[in-house]
Amino acid sequence: MTERWTPSSWRQKPAKHIPSDYPDAEAVTRVEDELRRMPPLVFAGEARRLKSLLGDVAAGKAFLLQGGDCAESFKEFHADNIRDTFRLILQMAVVLTFAGGKPVVKVGRIAGQFAKPRSEPIETIEGVTLPSYRGDNINGMEFDPAVRTPDPERLLKAYAQSSSTLNLLRAFAGGGYADLYNIHRWTLGFVADSPQGARYRELSDKISESLAFMAAIGITPATYPEMHRVEFFTSHEALLLGFEESMTRVDSTSGDWYDTSAHMLWIGERTRQLDGAHVHFLKGVKNPVGLKCGPTMEPDDLLRLIDVLNPANEPGRLTLIGRFGSDKIADRLPRLMAATRKSGRSVVWSTDPMHGNTLKAGSTGYKTRPFDRILSEVKSFVEVASAEGVHPGGVHLEMTGQNVTECLGGARAVAEGDLGDRYHTHCDPRLNGEQALELAFLVSEKLRDLRADDLRVAS
Repeated sequence: MTERWTPSSWRQKPAKHIPSDYPDAEAVTRVEDELRRMPPLVFAGEARRLKSLLGDVAAGKAFLLQGGDCAESFKEFHADNIRDTFRLILQMAVVLTFAGGKPVVKVGRIAGQFAKPRSEPIETIEGVTLPSYRGDNINGMEFDPAVRTPDPERLLKAYAQSSSTLNLLRAFAGGGYADLYNIHRWTLGFVADSPQGARYRELSDKISESLAFMAAIGITPATYPEMHRVEFFTSHEALLLGFEESMTRVDSTSGDWYDTSAHMLWIGERTRQLDGAHVHFLKGVKNPVGLKCGPTMEPDDLLRLIDVLNPANEPGRLTLIGRFGSDKIADRLPRLMAATRKSGRSVVWSTDPMHGNTLKAGSTGYKTRPFDRILSEVKSFVEVASAEGVHPGGVHLEMTGQNVTECLGGARAVAEGDLGDRYHTHCDPRLNGEQALELAFLVSEKLRDLRADDLRVAS
C-alpha cells in the first residue's frame, strides 16, 4: 500500500540538519502554529507559472539564472541591498539573453534563504564549545551562549523579513524599475569601468543597436508596457521542514498542496537521502523543486530520486543542480547527464559552480572561492552538456550586488590580502556585483559559441 502523504508525514522519516536542541519544544510548536495562520508569502498560481517557464528550459527554449545570498541575515536587511541584488540579476539576464538568443528565467535565492546545513554541529574557540551558527532563522553569529542557542522566535522574524522583501521585489519587478533601457544603461557603466571592458563592449554595442532598432520601429516601453516589467521568482533550500510544513497550504483552484514560502524549493547535497525527510516532504508539494547533485552521486541514485520527486515526468517540475568542483565535473557529470537523457527524464540541468570550489586562503584563513575555478566549472558544464546532447539549462550562484571582497580574482583581481577589506558574508563567500556580471559576460561567450554551432548544424 502506498503511504499517504501529508505536510507533516515527513516527521516519521529520518531528518538531517534540522536542529533538535531547541530548549523549549512547546515554544517551537507555538511558533509553527502561529506561522500556519500567517498569509502565504507566494501563491500557487505563481509557482505554476514558474514551472511552466522551467518547462521551456527543460525543452532547451530558455535559460535559468538563479542567484542571491548564501544566507540572508537580519543585520544586512536593507532595501538598498535587495535592490542591488535584484538589479544585478536583471543585468546578468540581459547579457545572457542576447548571447544565448533565449529568454532567461530569473529566480532569486532571496526572501527565505536563511538556514544552512553545517559540517559540524558545534564550534570550539579557546576551549569554549557552543552550537555552530546555522542561519539567522535558527541562531546568531556572535560566539555567545545565549545568541548561539536556537530560538524559534527567529522563524517569525524571518517570515516578516521575507514578506517585506517580497513586497519590495514585486514593486521593483512591476513598477518600472526593471525597464529594459535602464538595465542596459547600468550595464554600460560596468563595461566602461571594467579593466576588461573592451572584451565586453562588442556584446554591449549589439544590445544598444538592437534597442535602437526596436525604438525606431516603435517598440519602446511607452508602446509595449511589458518592457517595463519582468517576472521574478523566489527560492530557498527547504531545510527547516517545520517551517515549510507550516507554510504549506491547499490550493483552492487545484486542490493540490503548495509550499507558499517560495516559488521554488530545493534539496541540498547533505539532505538528499532517498528515505529521508526532505525528499519525502518535497515529493508531496506541487512547487517546482531542485535537487543538488554532488560528486558522490551515482546515476542509479539519481534516477531513483527523480522517480520519487517527479514520477509523472512533468517538464519544469525538477531542476538538477550540479555542484562538483572544477576538478571533478568533467569526470562525474557526463554519466549523470547521460543517464537522464537515455532514460527520457524531463529535467532542467543547471550548475552551481560555487560550493565545490571553496577553500581557505592560506595567509588569512578566510573561506574563499577563486573566480577562475568558478568560471572553469561553468565552462565545463556547458561543454559536457553539449557533448552529451543535453541543454545546459542554467547557473545557480551565490552572489550579492554589494561591493564585497569574498571571492578571489575577477577583472579587478581580488587578492588574498584584500579579503578582509569587505568580507561581510554570514556563511559562504559570494561573488560581488562586478564579478557576477563579468561571469555573465564570460558565460555568454560560451552560449554564443553554442548557439552558432546549433545554427551551423541547422543550416
